[in-house]
Amino acid sequence: MSDPLLQLTGVHAGYGDAAVLDEVSFSMEEGEALALLGRNGMGKTTLLATLMGHTLMRSGSIRLRGRAVERLAPHRRPAAGLGWVPQERDIFPSLTVEENLTIAGRPGRWDLRRVYALFPRLEERRANLGTQLSGGEQQMLAIGRALMLNPVLMLLDEPLEGLAPVIVEELSRAIRMMVEGDGLAIILVEQHAHIALGLTRNAIVLERGRIVHRAPSAALMEDHATLERYVGMRVGARAA
Repeated sequence: MSDPLLQLTGVHAGYGDAAVLDEVSFSMEEGEALALLGRNGMGKTTLLATLMGHTLMRSGSIRLRGRAVERLAPHRRPAAGLGWVPQERDIFPSLTVEENLTIAGRPGRWDLRRVYALFPRLEERRANLGTQLSGGEQQMLAIGRALMLNPVLMLLDEPLEGLAPVIVEELSRAIRMMVEGDGLAIILVEQHAHIALGLTRNAIVLERGRIVHRAPSAALMEDHATLERYVGMRVGARAA
């Protein structure tokens, strides 16, 4: 039996003296798309940051394709197969779009041609500096740059936050293509739960740093009571 793509066992992590994640354990398979839901401040971003090595991990294990990665330095985790699109996007403002993409490139299926096919706007803006892009274009660039690393698992931290509806639709289509067309595994943190559940196969819900619910995304989409309890009013407003 092959190892899961990702397996967390008993992970406790946080920042300094502050504990955030408490006994987090779950696994996901190759090509799986997982929604990570919960109200603000419940540990979602901390979980992604822990996978990337940016928190203090007190105990537990993280294995990627059977390899223990919890002791890897943060700068070595992309080479292990993790791609990260943080909330802040962290593009290089003084580099052009194309330079932002190529500086992160690693051999694999994703190259400039495929990223430009996924995001035609980036090809149109390839000579523009990062500071000359709109918020939606910066998000496309952040996702494209992570794809250029050719990860086996992509971590997306609220990629649709604060964007216009037309850009949300465009990015949602791109994420769906990454998952369904390319078979890329993702963990998606997104406050718009109905969008996250529509783009993923399975979901877990965090409450105060603990996993309190797991379900197939389609089933959780219909479980309005659980979504109201753990996610909040956005879903309730849509379901009303």
